Amino acid sequence: MDTTEDTRSITIIGAGLAGALLATLMARAGWRVDVFEKRGDPRVQGYAGGRSINLALTERGRHALRMADADDAVMRQAVMMRGRMVHALDGRLQLQRYGRDDNEVIWSIHRGDLNITLLDLAEKAGATLHFNHRLDKVDFDGRIAHFADDRDGSKHPTPFMALVGADGAGSSLRGAMLSQEDLGERTEFLDHSYKELEIPPSADGSFMMEPNALHIWPRGHYMCIALPNDERTFTVTLFLPNQGDPSFASVRTGKDAKALFLRDFPDAIPLIPDLEQDWETNPTGLLATLYLDRWHLGGQAVLLGDAAHAMVPFHGQGMNCAFEDCVSLARHLQATHSLADAFAAFEAERKPNALAIQEMALENYVEMRDKVDDSGFLLQRELELALQERHPQRFVPHYTMVSFMRIPYAVAQHRSHVQRDLLVRHTVGRASLDGVDWAAVDADVHGLLPVLEEAVA
Repeated sequence: MDTTEDTRSITIIGAGLAGALLATLMARAGWRVDVFEKRGDPRVQGYAGGRSINLALTERGRHALRMADADDAVMRQAVMMRGRMVHALDGRLQLQRYGRDDNEVIWSIHRGDLNITLLDLAEKAGATLHFNHRLDKVDFDGRIAHFADDRDGSKHPTPFMALVGADGAGSSLRGAMLSQEDLGERTEFLDHSYKELEIPPSADGSFMMEPNALHIWPRGHYMCIALPNDERTFTVTLFLPNQGDPSFASVRTGKDAKALFLRDFPDAIPLIPDLEQDWETNPTGLLATLYLDRWHLGGQAVLLGDAAHAMVPFHGQGMNCAFEDCVSLARHLQATHSLADAFAAFEAERKPNALAIQEMALENYVEMRDKVDDSGFLLQRELELALQERHPQRFVPHYTMVSFMRIPYAVAQHRSHVQRDLLVRHTVGRASLDGVDWAAVDADVHGLLPVLEEAVA
């Protein structure tokens, strides 16, 4: 269907992070925007926690927020993280910086606080928000979306021009689209799950640990992480296998969890006074990657964010990728009057990049839980930093490309694979960089890595 200046309207399913950001972008562009959310307004009833995994905001996400004039409001709640603070089993600490200095950092932000900020901005931009409206079914031929209010059972048939599914990994809109066409949906569950705990402020109201870092307790096949919040707490997330020892099959009760922490994370025990209660109260979260062959249904409906490409959280890019989706879709919708063309162009641009970050997120889990305290990995990191100094326009570290730049994820992935092979080749069998043949390394860099335009000052 084509749109004119008078018929530019869009109906967004889901008032989470991506839905609220897209609503702001489109409303500011002059579109009529309606957002439907199955839950109540979190600004009224509070945000439901226990399942969030704190969010890492990077340059990709901040760029999208700047496009919506939301960056300042969001950054007031953010806490800077300079790098990974690695907690060894014997209590030793090591900060592994993400970048070269405090210009290359990421930011921790609480999902609920961010969501509320974005909802306020969406409303201010002119979007209409409809809470307690669950998508029940869609009449695609008649372009009628049927919503239900589960509080009283009332039904709300609503005409639409185009539907956007920003309603997460369990997307109701995706379910409705699948009843019309095979989208090639497949979900691959990780054989690990997670549980959230909390470190409260100290007695004097300060942080209990170094606040400007992502804390990580790597233990081989499992790990614990902690991200700071602006209210001086840390959100702690334990990732365990589903089977084996230890696993969620063997660690069932709060008492079991305390025993595990005493053995494997002893320095965290004094920091989590309600460990047993948190364990019993908070749900166990599943980890999965969602793949689709198609993200849109002609010009009628399109999916973005987790609804199209849910990923595991180990690269901190799920939200950032979804925010990039919003900017891309908004740009394509404004560039053409054909909804079908806009949706197709959006999918063509974003699908290869979503697949790339999905794969990199899975790879990063192994790095975080098993390699950050490995001597070979640390030597490769040392060489990586040296080559970044020697060839700043060619050798750009993996993390820099993903978190501090906005080059396509697929480009970052390809260059990262080339660079990783180079690092392994020139460090294998070595205990240090003494005696490295720098001429050979430099020749490799020039032969394998063309200049990266975004790295040119």
